[in-house]
Amino acid sequence: MDIANDEEAFAISEDLVQSPDHKAAGVSVVDFEGLLSQPLKLHEDLKNGCGGQLWPAGMVLGKYLLRQHRNDFKNKSIIELGAGGGLVGLAVALGCETDEPLWITDQEPMFRLMKENIALNTLTGKAKPALYDWGSPVPSFLPKRVDIVLAADCVYFEPAFPLLQQTLCDLMQEDTICYFCFKKRRRADMQFMKTARRMFYVQEVNDDPDGDIYRRQNIFL
Repeated sequence: MDIANDEEAFAISEDLVQSPDHKAAGVSVVDFEGLLSQPLKLHEDLKNGCGGQLWPAGMVLGKYLLRQHRNDFKNKSIIELGAGGGLVGLAVALGCETDEPLWITDQEPMFRLMKENIALNTLTGKAKPALYDWGSPVPSFLPKRVDIVLAADCVYFEPAFPLLQQTLCDLMQEDTICYFCFKKRRRADMQFMKTARRMFYVQEVNDDPDGDIYRRQNIFL
């Protein structure tokens, strides 16, 4: 693992969360370049944490799933980790063929925002919010068998890396698929993936027409 020098260690605002332009609280409308016939409406609010804003890897993952896997989630149990306001999970619930409730999960500060966005898109019944702290035991109300795990922009805070890896271990079974997308902001982010490759079978997506574009922005899927 690379060891940061003293200057890097105190560069918290840049290194830990290099955010897009912060916006005032409000509702954004996203259709993923026409892939959603009914646009997704998302209330964004940074008051309770950085998860209350749309992030680039979430846009990349949502668009990829709508374009390439729209019909692949029938009879699948799906959980989104670190959902924030629920961008990826709600895009899947709105635009993909699903027949089981999709769980969007995050920590307590994001719970109200997840609930608001489910209601805003009339997805009650198709999507459910839940509290799930990484590293803690899997909540008993979540599906016992998880077919699909969604995770976007979850690699941003190095002390949480082992907790996220433990949660992935808890959820992943032999045939579980995790769609994992992140933006590299620090050298340590690649260390997360190096460890993940020792723990899981990891394959970079190669069927996304936009791959060359977002890889130039240090986004990996």
